[in-house]
Amino acid sequence: MTVAEWLALAKADAEKRGLPDLIPALDGLAKAMEQLRAADWNDPSTQSAASLEDAADFAQDRPQR
Repeated sequence: MTVAEWLALAKADAEKRGLPDLIPALDGLAKAMEQLRAADWNDPSTQSAASLEDAADFAQDRPQR
């Protein structure tokens, strides 16, 4: 299902339920979803395995090595 398909169904449902004031919020949510889906989430990781282990130790409140 595309965002456009979802939006059309959501707007029709809002109208059917007598909630026309919900439509601007649905439009905003659809715009946000489109922007998130278009974002570049595939940046390469530059952290080494050791630094990731140190971060995990810190997050779990374990002493550093």
